[in-house]
Formats: sequence, structure tokens, C-alpha cells
Amino acid sequence: MKLIDTHTHLYSELFDEDRDEMIQRAMKVGVERFYLPSINSSYYPEMVKLKNKYPEAVFLMMGLHPCDVKPDTYEEELAFVEKKLTEESFVAIGEIGLDLYWDTSTLAIQKQAFRQQIQRAKEYKLPIVIHVRDAFEETLEILREEKSSEMYGIFHCFTGTPEQGKEAIRLGFSLGIGGVVTFKNGKIDRFLKEIPLEHIVLETDSPYLAPVPYRGKRNESAYIKLVADKLSDIYGIPPEEIGRITTENALKIFKL
Repeated sequence: MKLIDTHTHLYSELFDEDRDEMIQRAMKVGVERFYLPSINSSYYPEMVKLKNKYPEAVFLMMGLHPCDVKPDTYEEELAFVEKKLTEESFVAIGEIGLDLYWDTSTLAIQKQAFRQQIQRAKEYKLPIVIHVRDAFEETLEILREEKSSEMYGIFHCFTGTPEQGKEAIRLGFSLGIGGVVTFKNGKIDRFLKEIPLEHIVLETDSPYLAPVPYRGKRNESAYIKLVADKLSDIYGIPPEEIGRITTENALKIFKL
């Protein structure tokens, strides 16, 4: 089986004890590529180390996570993003977006940072990888305003409604499906079959959101096979076919 983890934080401190072993476990189940979203500048050195160590398997994004859009540092962080985009090559701008779960007071600057990074993605002709939590309508509003043929990418960790999923697709996005699809209360498994598989990519968001039976424990990229197995049940096709189609979808988005 061929699989791509389109969203994994391999550089997380939670992997410091066994990072290489964890990557090897993922490769053994068929994961050929790992796409690493950026959170803030502090993680960048570790991201580069991983890219240098696994140049054929690890691919880097650049961006500022909405939870790291802080009044006293966000301008400096966005300047770092701008600088790196002029110096290095990245496969996407991400993860970017809006998060009103942790802090509603920063909504205005979150929106500013989101728009600015969307503009950079258009400028560099890169996809965007969107983080959204408790802010789906606010996110869609910005995307409607920014809509263009140059704006496309992935709604990371999609947990919205069928209507929101379909609008995201109309706006040019694929849906990133991870461990939540295996949760009894995850809800998306109830309607996911309404979404054509050509608009789906797989992800883990490891070390977060581990699928059943590992829910509540550290997630890792090898568990993406459990997500593929769940989609196999939902769509009624073999897991290998899920892997093949979602891999092709990811490669199209990242233009590789």
C-alpha cells in the first residue's frame, strides 16, 4: 500500500525519544511521504534537520499557526515567514487559518495574518493548508473574499458539516481526513461517503488526534493505515485503493 501523511508534526518534542523509529514504523506500513506544517519559527531548525536527514520523504511547509498569532510577536513571526519564502523552497503555506477555541481576543490579528499568508501563497503559486477550530464560518468568509484560480489547498483535520465540506470543495480545497473519522462521536463518518474520494487526502496530525484504538495516546504517522482502513469501510473499496487515490490527490495538490 502507498500512503502519504499530508500533515504530521514529526519535529514535536513528543517524538524526541524515538523519532527515527517512529518514521521507520510509518514507512513499513507504506507511508512514502511526510508533509510537515509550520507552527512558528522556533520549530524551523528541527524541521530542516528532518528534511536533510530524509530528503526523499520529508517535505516542508512555511507559515504561522493561528494559535501562535500573538499581539507581541505575530508581526515578527510573519516577517520570518516572508524571509524564508524568499530563501527556501516549500511545498505549501501552512498551517494557517483561524482558531477561536483557545483565544477569541486575537480574532482581528488572526484574520490579518491569515489574509497576508493567503496572498503569499498566491504570489508563490503554492497551496495553503488551513487550520480551523470553532471558526468555520469566519474562515469561509475570508476564503470567499479571497477566491481565485490561484487559491487552493487542504482543509486540515476537517470536522465540519456536509454543507461546509462541499463549500470548501467549491472554493478549491480538498478535505484532510485523520483520526477523528474513527471516533464514535466524530460525526464525519456519517456523511463522508457523500464527498467524492477525489477530494480527500489522508493525514494524522501526529502526535495529536490518534485514531481508535489509540485515541487519547500519542499519535504517529504509521496510524494513518487505520484511517485508510476506516475509509475503506465507508466507501466500500479496498484499503489499497483508498491509498492509491488519496496519494494521487496529495501529489496533485503539492504538485509533485
